[in-house]
Amino acid sequence: MTVSRVLRNRGDVSEATREKVLQAAKQLGYVPNKIAGALASQRVNLVAVIIPSMSNLVFPEVMTGISRCLEQTELQPVVGLTDYLPEKEEKVLYEMLSWRPSGVIIAGLEHSDASRAMLRAAGIPVVEIMDTDGTPIDSMVGISHRRAGREIGQAILAAGHKRIGFLGSGVGLDHRARKRFEGFTEALAKGGVEIADQEFYSGGSALAKGREMTAAMMERTPDLDFLYYSNDLIGAGGLLWMIEKGYDVPGDVGMAGFNGVRLLSGLPRKLATIDSCRDEIGYRAAQIIADRLKDDGGPGQKVELTPTLDRGDTMRG
Repeated sequence: MTVSRVLRNRGDVSEATREKVLQAAKQLGYVPNKIAGALASQRVNLVAVIIPSMSNLVFPEVMTGISRCLEQTELQPVVGLTDYLPEKEEKVLYEMLSWRPSGVIIAGLEHSDASRAMLRAAGIPVVEIMDTDGTPIDSMVGISHRRAGREIGQAILAAGHKRIGFLGSGVGLDHRARKRFEGFTEALAKGGVEIADQEFYSGGSALAKGREMTAAMMERTPDLDFLYYSNDLIGAGGLLWMIEKGYDVPGDVGMAGFNGVRLLSGLPRKLATIDSCRDEIGYRAAQIIADRLKDDGGPGQKVELTPTLDRGDTMRG
């Protein structure tokens, strides 16, 4: 009975006895059967984390925030990937919910009807992350992407730029990129400026894509005075190409990306960007679930974080 109480982390057991039991379990390679416990409690100590991709530099930083929070609890994150595909999200969500996790953290506010029905019926905390431009099923933590798009558009206009090119992913499946684009074009329109050229790509972000897109755009529209990229990775590829070709950045052509990816801080010049608060988003989302399970918080929490513009070395002040 003492061993059972220690392994289930329940009951009044002295610290010395607890240490002896845990040490013996470690030496024997013993792993408790959590499924048996789940039959009684109707849930396991897992948090389903459903995100589009791990190859995108954004989401590993979100996972860092989630893990940093949950390591202080008995909860463990389990990750499912959707590739931005609604039908794949449905499948991943169905499989994960069948294990009766303690909570769900899922990227975005746009889901299929089937996915929304499953999330509503799950009876566990659900936190939608990365975006606040919409109505959540339960709770949400993120930034306003429309606001972020408007702010970079306003900053570009304030710096005196008029011939602006946009380079980004196809915005059909990536709803957050679409909202930033909408906010960006709205800000330009209010300033009496239209996008002079635009280039879209499909598939994952990469430095090579940024180089290719920038080369194509500058050949097609050589009088551009600013290039705005939907994410930092393709922006970094574009910046490297511009430096190699001898462009004066930001003297002749300004440049900016989005996300504030720290991995790119070693570039010859620091790309202007807006931080999307990824680590904090992950931490705050996991904290909502941990608090709810301790009855320290209620449903319907809405946390909107404020991203900041970093002009770096590629945007005039």
